[in-house]
Amino acid sequence: MRPGSLPGPPRPYLWSGRYARSVMAVFPIRTFGDPVLRAVAEPIDEVTSAIERLIDDMFEAMYDAPGVGLAAPQIGISKRLFVADIGEGPIVMINPELVETAGQWEYDEGCLSVPGRFWSIERPGFARARGLDRSGVEVEHAGEELMGRVLQHEIDHLDGTLLLGRLTRRVRKQALRELREEALGLRPVEL
Repeated sequence: MRPGSLPGPPRPYLWSGRYARSVMAVFPIRTFGDPVLRAVAEPIDEVTSAIERLIDDMFEAMYDAPGVGLAAPQIGISKRLFVADIGEGPIVMINPELVETAGQWEYDEGCLSVPGRFWSIERPGFARARGLDRSGVEVEHAGEELMGRVLQHEIDHLDGTLLLGRLTRRVRKQALRELREEALGLRPVEL
């Protein structure tokens, strides 16, 4: 999910000779049209050192974008994992599931996988999700407004749903037309 502009933590660097290099590589974010974004992500059976490295890399990619949430399918990895930080500290959710939603909240929502686009989307105003943290310990995260929306948005990614699927039929049809025209070079990119 794309924010207005939230800063991320400083990147760690290794010094080697005359050149500094980032410890982690920033994964490119997959965008609309990539089939991995439509697939239901696979559960993670065990939190391994590879999963821990993936989590670190996902945070770096999310902060670099900049975004407030990033699901593993958005970097091409079809696993049930997302990271988020709405400015209250980073969270990790492995194999998350929504366990409660309530209310209504309409908000202009964007997505790192549909860059530069925002649509007014109505979702429940509150959400509670349960999953595992990076240590494999069960956790719950809940919140209203932005936190609730991020939980729902990122879990949608894990279920193969882009925010385009949350638009009304008329708005989705127009959005898809614009995205196709842009991809074919028939329309200039408007950022």
